[in-house]
Amino acid sequence: MEPAPMFEAPAYRGSGKLEGMVAVITGADSGIGRAVAVFYAREGADVAILYLNEHEDAAKTKAAVEKEGRRTLLLSGDIADPVWCRSSIDLVIQAFGRIDILVNNAAFQKHAESIEDIGDDDLERTLKTNLFGSFFMTRCAVPHMKHGGSILFTGSVTGLEGSRSQRADCMR
Repeated sequence: MEPAPMFEAPAYRGSGKLEGMVAVITGADSGIGRAVAVFYAREGADVAILYLNEHEDAAKTKAAVEKEGRRTLLLSGDIADPVWCRSSIDLVIQAFGRIDILVNNAAFQKHAESIEDIGDDDLERTLKTNLFGSFFMTRCAVPHMKHGGSILFTGSVTGLEGSRSQRADCMR
């Protein structure tokens, strides 16, 4: 990613708010997901790092979480696959015995100059990852969460502010 996301924040000191909890974070290999993983670890949570196939990035996130003194679990797969979602949640339960927090962060966005450049396959991938994937992960995690657990959804700033190229495309 350019510029590289900042996730270390050496001046930030955790206060134990998540001590003893387990967080499952999709798309945790980089960007917002990595930052969430590191800060949750700094607050005391063990972290399951779910990611598609960016193994080197995921290893960096794992190292950063472990530097905070927390346990991690790396799980590579596609949240658009409900079978993979089920098996990943089962592996989290086997490893940690619980789930307290689910962060639905993984997403797909086709970068294109024009809407005409976004094919049907791109649209399908976007919906399967961003909508179905979050649903599948939530559906699989909820039965393992106790009252008071948290489910979070992240989103791109593009959803709020749009993008210059997309606005220009709509105004021709």
